[in-house]
Amino acid sequence: MEKEVRVLSAWSILAHSFESIMVLFKLRVVGLLVLSSVGGALLASDGRIVWESLLLLIVSGTLSAAGASALNQYLERDRDAQMKRTRRRPLAVGGIPRSESVLQIGLSLIVIAVMIALPFNLELAFFVALGALIYVGLYTVWLKPRTVLNIVIGGAAGSCAVLSGSAAAGQWAHPTAVALAGLVFVWTPIHFWSLAQAYRDDYARVNVPMLPVLISDQSSAWWIALHTGAAAVSALAMIADEALGAWYALPVVVATVWLVWHTIQLLRTPTGAQAFRLFVTSNIYLTIVLLAIFLGTLF
Repeated sequence: MEKEVRVLSAWSILAHSFESIMVLFKLRVVGLLVLSSVGGALLASDGRIVWESLLLLIVSGTLSAAGASALNQYLERDRDAQMKRTRRRPLAVGGIPRSESVLQIGLSLIVIAVMIALPFNLELAFFVALGALIYVGLYTVWLKPRTVLNIVIGGAAGSCAVLSGSAAAGQWAHPTAVALAGLVFVWTPIHFWSLAQAYRDDYARVNVPMLPVLISDQSSAWWIALHTGAAAVSALAMIADEALGAWYALPVVVATVWLVWHTIQLLRTPTGAQAFRLFVTSNIYLTIVLLAIFLGTLF
């Protein structure tokens, strides 16, 4: 019996540690960014995968994004502790005794990522570094606490992930990859503003000037709808790339209609609950677009 208790305790500790790592490094978000970068690589190479370049992209992109996420949580640990949505994060609850170690680890991961990419692909190293710089320096430190344009400009970090992929393929300015980078850029405010509308009180409590905090729910819904329209146009415009074909077109058309429908529902009923539904939908939407790119380029 005592042995079983020890085993269960060990599994509990491992599960808790794994969950803390997932949250601290925002590995779900990192996964979406890495998918975006691979999408950019597949578009720029017309699906002709160079496995060495793809591995370099995934390793450097994962390390840099995870490092930037850790720095974001270190810098926002006091604010996170005051918000219902984030108050259980490891740094917010004091679950990491030496919080300064997160700062060191985050910086190290970004530097390692750039140094891994630099000898093989200068453009890849540039976009990996630029994405981290935009997310941590431009968005987290400068824009987020100061201006309503925080996430609009900060969305460029996600675009850098896509361009790191096209850079890894040797064509960072490939037209369809640039279109995908634009899609991620205009998708980001849909994602964050719908979340901020759902958690308006949280952001108001810590004086973060997210757009939904400063304007009415209805006005916020219209701004989100504007970006939904831009995202829809970007996603559908990529159908013009003949290399993607029906494998891309069919699921993206259906998914775009679904995203627009949820946005219309938010316009009709601009509540926090409906905003959160749109937030979830936006995550699924981008994932569908990226998977459709994989299908279109590989098949």
